[in-house]
Amino acid sequence: MAPNRRSPAGLRRRDFLAAAGATLAAPAVLGPGDALGQGTPRRGGTLNMILNPEPPVLVLGVNNQGPTLAAASKIYEGLLRYDFQLRPQPALAKSWTVSPDGTLYTFNLQENVKWHDGRPFTADDVVFSIGKFHMELSPRSRAIFQRITEIAAPNPTTVTIKIREAFEPFLLMFDVTATGIVPKHVYDGTDFRNNPANATPIGTGPFKFNEWRRGNYIHLTRFADYWKPGQPYLDDIYYRIIPDSASRGLALQSGQVQLTQSNDIEPFDVPRFQQMPNLAVETKGWEYYGPLSWIEVNHRVQPLGDVRFRRALSMAIDRNFILNRLWFGVGKVATGAFSSATRFHDPNARIAGYNPREAAALLDAMGLRPDAQGVRARLKFLHLPYGEVWTRLGEYLRQAFAQIGVQLTMESVDAGAWARRLAEWDYELSINFVYQWGDPTLGVERTYVSSNIQRVTFTNTGGYSNPQVDALFERGRTAVRAEDRQTAFSELQRLLVAEVPQIWLMELAFPTIYDRRYKDVIVGGTGVQASFGDVYIG
Repeated sequence: MAPNRRSPAGLRRRDFLAAAGATLAAPAVLGPGDALGQGTPRRGGTLNMILNPEPPVLVLGVNNQGPTLAAASKIYEGLLRYDFQLRPQPALAKSWTVSPDGTLYTFNLQENVKWHDGRPFTADDVVFSIGKFHMELSPRSRAIFQRITEIAAPNPTTVTIKIREAFEPFLLMFDVTATGIVPKHVYDGTDFRNNPANATPIGTGPFKFNEWRRGNYIHLTRFADYWKPGQPYLDDIYYRIIPDSASRGLALQSGQVQLTQSNDIEPFDVPRFQQMPNLAVETKGWEYYGPLSWIEVNHRVQPLGDVRFRRALSMAIDRNFILNRLWFGVGKVATGAFSSATRFHDPNARIAGYNPREAAALLDAMGLRPDAQGVRARLKFLHLPYGEVWTRLGEYLRQAFAQIGVQLTMESVDAGAWARRLAEWDYELSINFVYQWGDPTLGVERTYVSSNIQRVTFTNTGGYSNPQVDALFERGRTAVRAEDRQTAFSELQRLLVAEVPQIWLMELAFPTIYDRRYKDVIVGGTGVQASFGDVYIG
């Protein structure tokens, strides 16, 4: 039996339009000035936010999923933060210098900083966090920090880092969400992942951990001894755990919560909130992350190891439909492995467009003929448990792939189980989105180089291996001149587009929706993952 070749976009329009609503207008986006407070900040008040899904832990490094980054970035701090142009700004480091040859970094730390347990913060905490804690826990950090030949604390307020050779994007590694600084006196000499202190995180940030009622809320309170004079302005932050998307929308509409972020509000609900005069809708604040979504492919499962099969799946997808009908125009269609927000993105390296006829021809050439049910191949699809839109995306992909004779069996798990199964390579297809951290060496390479095939989430869990890809990433990583890095990365992007190791879908642009009474909510390139010490009610 020949496969049904009706347009999957047309099929899904009938299914989704009723649920999505009639209006397809994208939400209005505020300019940077609209998001900044105009008055004098004043003390007091509570901010209620949604956190979805509930994170397993609040210690950065021990867990690096999105919800953990969002909440723990209020508790912990990094050496630096970044503006919308990704220029480094002071955080726990008040100033820094780089030697003329680009190999010695000296960070001068803020003075009179305390941990939430009252102990003094010193340079030893920074040396421990970079040299031990994140080196052990974070494959992405380890890949970068292996360049360090010496890290030292010549005095309590100075840290020096010597690297083997100049590495252009090194200063992008010191945001709290990339390398949060943790207390040496709590973690040194312990099993980091199973330290009992993980249940009551201790940082230097403007808010300290107070209480976690699982399935209900996480409560952070103002840290009275915070090192920035007068900050934070808010007294309390509550992260409300609301698994149901309709209930999250109702909580925002009724004012029970004053801020939603990332996946909290389903894209089809965003236009109605944009119409509410008391709410602001902002899509800035993701410049540092450049989130890119894709179909996660386990190359160990056949026929997924065959590039022709991956190309066929890619061409069976109408990405413009996904953008306009599922994400309501918020975001961009992905063109390849690099987000357009990431340095050295090459707009000329583009994946093949929507072409189900050519996709079916590729499967014919492989000898995958439809059986009596019209099925050429059967695969399992593990849903991404981050909200209804991802479930709808899975449903669309099932319909799209059915048009070329590929049958998907859907599997649903919670966020923790999803992360574990990817780490254990216990999946065939899934959905993932990963931050790119401004530079391909920092956030793209980890997914594709063979040296990073690990049983750890957000590594090369798919098992893709190509020596030429490895060599091009190395060239781009080690080149000193930006022009040489561009040459290597352009060649790399063309190769990846041909190989389709993952099936890229969209460059995500998550809306932050918040009560306009709250000022200075989005003030830099890390958006809602900033400290919120600046936020006040005006």
